[in-house]
Amino acid sequence: MKNVKYILQTGLMLFLTCAALGGDTLFEFSGTNQSVSIQSIQTTDTETLGLDQGLELRTGTSAPWPGILLKAPEGHWDLQAFESIQVDLANSGNRSVAVSCRVDNPGADGTQHCLTGQVTLPPGESRTLTVSLHGGPWALSQPLTLIGMRGCPGQQTRLDPSNVTQILIFVNRPTQACQFVVKRIYTEGQVTVLDTDTLLPLLDKYGQFRHSTWPGKLESDLAWPGRRQQEQGDLDARTGPENRTRYGGWSAGPQLEATGFFRVQKVAGQWWLVDPEGRLFWSHGVDCVGPGTSTPISDREDYFTDLPDPSTALGRFYGQGSWAPHGYYKDHTPYRTYDFGRANLLRKYGDTWPDTFTEVTHRRLKSWGLNTIGNWSDWPVREVLATPYVGTISVTAPPIQGSTGYWGRFPDPFDPAFRSAIRRAVASETQRGIGDPWCVGYFVDNELAWGDVPSLAVAALKSPAEQAAKQVFVADLTARYHTIQAMNTRWGTSHASWQALLDSTDTPDPERAGPDLLAFYRRIAEEYFAVIRGEFKRQAPHQLYLGCRFAWVNDVAAAAAARFCDVITYNRYEESVAQFAMPEGLDRPLLIGEFHFGALDRGLFHTGLVATKNQADRAAHYKAYVQGALRNPAIVGTHWFQYRDQATTGRGDGENYQIGFVDICDTPYPELRKACREVGYTLYEYRQGYAR
Repeated sequence: MKNVKYILQTGLMLFLTCAALGGDTLFEFSGTNQSVSIQSIQTTDTETLGLDQGLELRTGTSAPWPGILLKAPEGHWDLQAFESIQVDLANSGNRSVAVSCRVDNPGADGTQHCLTGQVTLPPGESRTLTVSLHGGPWALSQPLTLIGMRGCPGQQTRLDPSNVTQILIFVNRPTQACQFVVKRIYTEGQVTVLDTDTLLPLLDKYGQFRHSTWPGKLESDLAWPGRRQQEQGDLDARTGPENRTRYGGWSAGPQLEATGFFRVQKVAGQWWLVDPEGRLFWSHGVDCVGPGTSTPISDREDYFTDLPDPSTALGRFYGQGSWAPHGYYKDHTPYRTYDFGRANLLRKYGDTWPDTFTEVTHRRLKSWGLNTIGNWSDWPVREVLATPYVGTISVTAPPIQGSTGYWGRFPDPFDPAFRSAIRRAVASETQRGIGDPWCVGYFVDNELAWGDVPSLAVAALKSPAEQAAKQVFVADLTARYHTIQAMNTRWGTSHASWQALLDSTDTPDPERAGPDLLAFYRRIAEEYFAVIRGEFKRQAPHQLYLGCRFAWVNDVAAAAAARFCDVITYNRYEESVAQFAMPEGLDRPLLIGEFHFGALDRGLFHTGLVATKNQADRAAHYKAYVQGALRNPAIVGTHWFQYRDQATTGRGDGENYQIGFVDICDTPYPELRKACREVGYTLYEYRQGYAR
């Protein structure tokens, strides 16, 4: 490692200030005469430069983790009282860069005894990277194991905050040279220590955290009438943006061909949706619009205060769940549930709550400047035909047995059962969205495990002989090589026959078999999209095929989607999509199917996938994200995930994110509502300003 104590800049020798200062600052980088040891993690691939505004790091691509290591000046810090470490950064280059910060205890190895956070910096922009030391703003007086939640009070992490010895700032396996400035490293937030002996029950009767207060928390049933009246006044005062068609299109914009259904068209260099009346439409939407917020209660009944008697009116909201792909309940199904969302709607609106909820929700969406009901939303809300909506088709079909994935194995598009399953699934929607002008289109599947380019071809070879995809792959190889000996020569294998290849589950050398693996991966991707498009358009010729909602994808799969999808959907949990683009040479309309930001200042235990400091910061991130998408000529909409906060104690897989437009008591978050209106009321004029 290289020890750097001074930097030569424009002929001057400067000492680099990064000494520990008082208060909450750990390191401040500026040009004074204080100094501290900075060690380069990758000596040959990290260059540092002292600037007036901070310490600039310039990295190459030859090392896996180029960056710097900063040791605690007194040997260690005791940060037990603080909620997080913050790193102020700026991108001084012309490429986006993902910067990581690792906080270490003695013996840290990248996995154990450390915590790591990351933030992506667009060119020329500044961001703050956060590493949460306790997993939230609360710590416990004594350890306590809590189950069924992604985040919880006193969450045990892989770090002891009382003995932090060093901080690493680095880039993870960069594929291009990058540069960024580290301005300041500091602690933020004071942790509240909760008495473990009195922690349970966690929740009050409304499903809110008992041991904290915050703006908007419901304290008693007496507050319901005031909540209703206050929101009624807000909705009456702000009924929605002007110059809109009944579908939410831009009535003041150009008149295009009206087909009676949604379609896509490129206008002045920008991709757009076009509404049934022939007006430009940009889909500003929200997912999971519905009344429910159920949570498992089995094995943790003592987490909840005053669960109702099943024989009472509130007792109707008990249920049973079986969906749990991850977390504690994965191995504890079925499980008993309680739906705090529906229970609170009954408390708030009375016995007519289902109709009132639907009416209020459509009023909210229009008033807030939203124009689309996104994925996973309840049909009773969509069928009112007051707001355009999307549909989803989930397919249960035989998988490629050798494949793996976060949500499950990849379907085998060559299996005849796959086509049959698509046909049946589409047919099931003929009494719903198919043929409905209010239906923008359909997603088919969600966040499939596309993997790296050869992965699905390799998965086919790892599957049993009866796997349809494997049989097609071997048939392709037979047609190409004619003899098994020719293929063995190319692959460096020793299969005795084509049948032996079918029977084998061994994988070949990826270099020698690479061209064949790539070719068959491409064939899998194209078959997948081609079969779906054919079956979908046969029964739904007027609805848009919106793709499979990419979360993990590669260029080959994206190219296949571009051939067959009307719109390609990506779930992008990041700070900005302003510069997001498909692989070079592909030009198709893109839809953001999911994104969100969360914070820990409203009584929930997890921020979701992209953390922010508080509600004001969350709202600012929302506005910046959607406006960045509006500036992107390929993007035709953004759908926020999700309408309502997840249950405080988690859904079946443990997700308990603070990511709603409304909380569990059906109260809108005013900060996010304001930001949504600022975007939604002017979105067409804003986007038009960036047309070519």
